[in-house]
Amino acid sequence: MSYLPSIVLAAAGLLALIVVLIRTFGVLRRFKRESSMVTASVSDRAGLVKARSAGLRVAIDRRRRPAPEQVALVTSKEGGH
Repeated sequence: MSYLPSIVLAAAGLLALIVVLIRTFGVLRRFKRESSMVTASVSDRAGLVKARSAGLRVAIDRRRRPAPEQVALVTSKEGGH
């Protein structure tokens, strides 16, 4: 009968370990879900920033070098000048 306290203590330790593991896996699952949501949000915003910067580059390029038809309108005698 002297081994009974050891068995009870081992069972309590095993039960405590199972409870800790279940809670840890729950926290990890929530963290993974939140992490993927943040990653998707950051990726979407980065895509929007890239699109805006590309649009700005195109607009600046058009201001520096106008299209040939715009140059023809400005330099023609019938352009209203």
